[in-house]
Amino acid sequence: MNDWPEGWSDDNRGDRGNGYGRGSASARPEGARVMRQVRRGPAAPPGAGPRGGGVPRQPSYADGRGHDGYGDPAHGGYDSGYNTGQVYGTPSGGGPAGPRAGRPAPDWRRRIKVTAITAATVLVVTTVGTYFWADSKLNREVDLSKVIDRPEAGEGTNYLIVGSDSREGMSAEEKKKLHTGSAEGKRTDSMMILHTGGNGSTLISLPRDSNVTIPSFRGSDSGKLYQGTGRQVKLNAAYAEDGPELLVRTVEYNTGLRIDHYVEIGFAGFANIVDAVGGVEMDIPQDIKDAKSGADFKKGRQTLDGEQALAFVRTRYALAGSDLDRTKNQQKFLSALASQVATPSTVLNPFRLYPTMGAGLDSLVVDKDMGLFDLADMFWAMKGVSGGDGTSMNMPIAGNAANGNLQWDTAKMKTLVEQLKNDEKVTVSGD
Repeated sequence: MNDWPEGWSDDNRGDRGNGYGRGSASARPEGARVMRQVRRGPAAPPGAGPRGGGVPRQPSYADGRGHDGYGDPAHGGYDSGYNTGQVYGTPSGGGPAGPRAGRPAPDWRRRIKVTAITAATVLVVTTVGTYFWADSKLNREVDLSKVIDRPEAGEGTNYLIVGSDSREGMSAEEKKKLHTGSAEGKRTDSMMILHTGGNGSTLISLPRDSNVTIPSFRGSDSGKLYQGTGRQVKLNAAYAEDGPELLVRTVEYNTGLRIDHYVEIGFAGFANIVDAVGGVEMDIPQDIKDAKSGADFKKGRQTLDGEQALAFVRTRYALAGSDLDRTKNQQKFLSALASQVATPSTVLNPFRLYPTMGAGLDSLVVDKDMGLFDLADMFWAMKGVSGGDGTSMNMPIAGNAANGNLQWDTAKMKTLVEQLKNDEKVTVSGD
């Protein structure tokens, strides 16, 4: 009895005589063979099958080459695609095939667009949020509208930058550490005019011992009008007498230059800003030791922390030129500080930018019209001065007045002020 299914030939049984690939004991390796295809025969006629006494039609196998017409599509045979190499790919007809058929390809353009829109939205929200946060921290306490008889505005922008000896909010330990003393109230330790315009920036130090005339002014708190008597005092006395408004009034009266914005920082705030940016690198011009300011430096380039920086800018008695040399050191340091704040390592690093902004904005006292963009303009201008794109100088000095104060050179000062008003290149030099 033949146990092989119907339709199987001798070839199917591996009876070709060589037995390769069919369990042969031959030493020859089994060669590649074509996978056979299964073809179901026609349906059995009614009554056929086990109950009808017939034998069900068995599947027939072809060797993939169209034997007996079973593998030939032209003769109605089944073609699995093995002959064309289209088993796992798309059939020659172009229809989908495989387990992932019907899943659309990723739309990368849409994904990139959504990602870009999301990133831009986050950036805008963060920027706007940062702006309002920073703007809310500005202490707009100075009202320049109280200043009377002001000069006409010129070209460019003029900032009056003041460093005060305010100890407000400092603990006894902090006062001792920073060598500030414990004097009540506050006085101006340094004063500078910064002019920004189309011909570069100009930074002019006003020595606090400058001889000036106190003009008529309106009290910042009382509103009372005080008539000028022609009395001459040191410039820092104006601030001590009636605060920022009288200081602005006195500078404008004695120079003829209109001040557009006022910026003030105290001892503690100054030290905090320096520490927030990680210190400021300075080239110390000479060995300095001053017990009053706490300065103790060797000549050469070094990085100053907040405590050291405050000692450096306050040092006066260890310098041969006294107040004039101190103002030069203050200019150098403030320009270096502005350069440090405006570097990409600070601006693009949120872990450094936000502490710096927080320390600086909390410490600054500005006029009511001062905005963040004005403040940024001031810092960039100071950075330009340190980078060689501007001029730094002292107010020209002619000598000492009768009362021992420093007397400005009137002729040079008038030329300087006219050049600043017209936003011209400054040709005047100061000591």
